[in-house]
Amino acid sequence: MKPQQNLKAKVESQIKRMKKAEQNRPNLLSQTIYIGTLGLVMVLPVIAGVYLGHWLDEMTAGYSMRWTLSLLLAGVVAGMLNVYFLIKD
Repeated sequence: MKPQQNLKAKVESQIKRMKKAEQNRPNLLSQTIYIGTLGLVMVLPVIAGVYLGHWLDEMTAGYSMRWTLSLLLAGVVAGMLNVYFLIKD
């Protein structure tokens, strides 16, 4: 009788896991929100870097885009890291 009890316990455990997985299945709204969050997490550091760089370039004399381009690239790197860490979890 022992093997039958083990089999019954395993089957019941798998049934519980399947029911839990069915209840926690993502729907269209949650997936849309997740993708929107990924977009914001990527774009916001880029925009912040460009605005800060443009402001710093206006403080210097002459025509310069050094800060704008540097902080644009830093924003892209920061955005990619944000997306990586968000997907990683």
